[in-house]
Amino acid sequence: MEVSVKAVSKKMGLRQALNKVTTLFEPAAVHGVIGPNGAGKTTLMRLLAGLLTPDEGQIEYKTQSQTLDAKQIKNYIAYFPQEPSLYPDLSCLEHLEFFRDLYNLNETDFKHRSAELLQATAMTPFIGRPAGKLSGGMYKKLGLMCVLLNRPKLLLLDEPTIGVDPISRQQLWDLVYRYAGAQMSVIINTSYMDEAQRCAKVHILDAGALIASGGPQALAQKFNVTDFSEIFLKYGKKENER
Repeated sequence: MEVSVKAVSKKMGLRQALNKVTTLFEPAAVHGVIGPNGAGKTTLMRLLAGLLTPDEGQIEYKTQSQTLDAKQIKNYIAYFPQEPSLYPDLSCLEHLEFFRDLYNLNETDFKHRSAELLQATAMTPFIGRPAGKLSGGMYKKLGLMCVLLNRPKLLLLDEPTIGVDPISRQQLWDLVYRYAGAQMSVIINTSYMDEAQRCAKVHILDAGALIASGGPQALAQKFNVTDFSEIFLKYGKKENER
């Protein structure tokens, strides 16, 4: 799925969360939206998920050259927020079954997909454990499994690796890589600059403005940096000198 963001602005209370952001998320790729806290990443993600509407500008979704309307979009998108969103008393299996019913999956597809996801995340031994008793990493893996059950065309992940141990963090990325491709586009928010290197294209936000978009290596060369965190230091310095 292709997502085109055109001059989108959004105010949250008195704060200008996004200011005339224009960028393109090409299909069949892993896109990273990076930036420090308060950059506007979560606001952009909620706009892409249809949970918020822009004050100005527009967002267009296309699949196979067909523009989708608001009702159609919901059938193609899966959104995993950074806030806790699972039921603490329900087990891992009960969560998967809940999403099976939500997505109206037949039993054959559900058994195949859930077994595949459980194996990929090493979560099979914890199938009966309540979500409220999972570690941070396991909790995030369960959430990702639930949204992947329906094989969405567009997967939106809002800082899924925050508070996750290194092994679970790698497993989460392995899972993203495994399903991203011709049938699924991925947009992932992150504050971890090293994760930008894992993306096919990076969209850099700072204080609600889009600084740049492009491949990680191309952007590093453009800004003459070796680490993406240096971009914010250089950009912020230039802004303060104006």
